[in-house]
Amino acid sequence: MTRDQEALNIEDAINETCPWSGKPISADSLTLYNGAVVGFCNPDCRDKFAKAVRSFEADLQARRVERAGLEQ
Repeated sequence: MTRDQEALNIEDAINETCPWSGKPISADSLTLYNGAVVGFCNPDCRDKFAKAVRSFEADLQARRVERAGLEQ
């Protein structure tokens, strides 16, 4: 868990169940996404989400560059 994740509170989570498993969220499995605390049932689900977001963000950035005609 990173220092930023340690500062997150389960009471602030926007969800009560894990978006991957449907199980209740856990205090050790929180992350910040777009300014909101999002909870997961375990650190593996949280990390799976982070990996997916990084992938989507990279794909979106590549598309923005391509559409702007900035690819090299």
